[in-house]
Amino acid sequence: MSKMATDSYMRRNNYDGLDSLKPRSTTTMSHGTQTPEHSPVETMPGQLIDMLPIPSIATKHGHGRFGGSSRKQSSPMMPPFMVSAPGKVIVYGEHAVVHGKAAIAAAISLRSYLLVTFLSKSHRTVTLRFPDIQLEHSWNIDELPWDIFSAPDKKKFYYDMVTTLDPDLVAAIQPAVNEVSPKVPEATRKIHIASATSFLYLFLSLASRKTSPCIYTLRSTIPIGAGLGSSASIAVCLSAALLLQIRALSGPHQDQPAHESELQIERINRWAFVGEMCIHGNPSGVDNTVSSGGKAVLFQRKDYNKPPVVMPLRNFPELPLLLVNTRQSRSTATEVAKVATLRANHPALAENVLDAIGMVTESAHSLLTTPDFDPTSHASLKHLGDLITINHGLLVSLGVSHPKLERIREIIDHTGIGWTKLTGAGGGGCAITILKPQPQPTHNGGKIEIEDHDSSSDDTTDSEEADADCAASIISTSTKLKHKILDSLEVKLEREGFEKFETTLAGDGVGVLWPAVLHNYRRGDVDGEDEEGGEEIDQENFLRADGNEGIERLVGVKSARVRDKEREAREVREGWKFWRPWE
Repeated sequence: MSKMATDSYMRRNNYDGLDSLKPRSTTTMSHGTQTPEHSPVETMPGQLIDMLPIPSIATKHGHGRFGGSSRKQSSPMMPPFMVSAPGKVIVYGEHAVVHGKAAIAAAISLRSYLLVTFLSKSHRTVTLRFPDIQLEHSWNIDELPWDIFSAPDKKKFYYDMVTTLDPDLVAAIQPAVNEVSPKVPEATRKIHIASATSFLYLFLSLASRKTSPCIYTLRSTIPIGAGLGSSASIAVCLSAALLLQIRALSGPHQDQPAHESELQIERINRWAFVGEMCIHGNPSGVDNTVSSGGKAVLFQRKDYNKPPVVMPLRNFPELPLLLVNTRQSRSTATEVAKVATLRANHPALAENVLDAIGMVTESAHSLLTTPDFDPTSHASLKHLGDLITINHGLLVSLGVSHPKLERIREIIDHTGIGWTKLTGAGGGGCAITILKPQPQPTHNGGKIEIEDHDSSSDDTTDSEEADADCAASIISTSTKLKHKILDSLEVKLEREGFEKFETTLAGDGVGVLWPAVLHNYRRGDVDGEDEEGGEEIDQENFLRADGNEGIERLVGVKSARVRDKEREAREVREGWKFWRPWE
């Protein structure tokens, strides 16, 4: 967000900061206290305090800062802010990863969003709102079990590595957890209890009894229970928000060194893993790792008594992705058991299939880590696409596909628009399609051709410029055809009960919008004037956002495809900041 937009927000909301509250250091914190016990402004990320205007101190006569004798001014409330984190898909290596082979998982642009809104100190409550699952509950901050969480032998600090849940702390929050949703159906309540447990464990571990009253409102565009890492995305949002509130994070900002960005991501990821343990018991850690850092990772666990190997793949290209939800419920445990049974009955054959899936992952990893790897190369994309097709065939041979997944693949393969496979455990869930690239224009003896690789020339003649215009026209026609195919696919898939998402593979991880204002810049018409403004995100309009499209429109997440170039040119929105070590 621009400083002008931020200052405008501060003026409209009468939000004043004090120079005396500026922290001495915001990059590292080695002190023994976990949470500042002062004004809510002091829990603000340090680099943002510099953006606050110098206040006018009120007097008992209502004059300016130099008139009459002054009285102590109450601390201002921190403005609302947002945190967002992506879901994930397994691109290569499902099921083989259970048997010690490597897998590759990548972030997708379907995301969870957390809005943190602050209340006056008199409220003394903390509220968790998750309307997508009909969860809303408030706790009295003073009645939470702070004593045990702050006991010397129990207290954890933001920089600690926590690999197991403390059973005494889990037991301590049970009375507060058991208050949640007592009258809802048991299946729904189970989800509410898991969500509340994760939230309270993180809140009590990272906050303090003097934490400002606030409301945590969650919305998500990630289908729940579809194997897309929705719970990890939420855990990352909660972890990042709480760490920001206690000033344990630096950035994100454009000039942040890569190693510093990695440190912030790792800090968020560690506490997100704690949140995942509250929900899943013994999670692999891959979902929260991808959601925290974005892009893609290679994941392998040969020995379940040791931590897994997780290697970031920063070169993984950001690709347009079609994701289709079968809406068929599935059980990961059931699908894993199928493979185990096949392996027991046909050990040699099953082992060969699992080895082949491992080789698919190794082939992709080898390409991505080649020193001269070009993520824009069509040949490279075709290599990755062919591996998608091979991987799916091998998973089918293991018996973990489903008629609905095969129907999706059949419909999409018929269009020739991309490479399709199931993702995750199978037996339902989702299928992914990496879309094929647009053709590229090249010159051959003055004749325009469309090829699958790039070509350029330093000398451009009038004839070549004409050819370039012709090529642009051809590509434009191809783009329109592609969009027409996608529209037709959407109709066909919806008719058969499937849900289609146009998203992006291997994008950003956790991001921050501070304050919760999206900066709009509208370019005028040919003879018009440019216009600048901002849209504040508050509880009311955030809760009112209708479905995925409404959420994305409100918080500024662009769709995977912009049909109208003119529409794209007329509006550019900014404000979200991300930790990007690969830059």
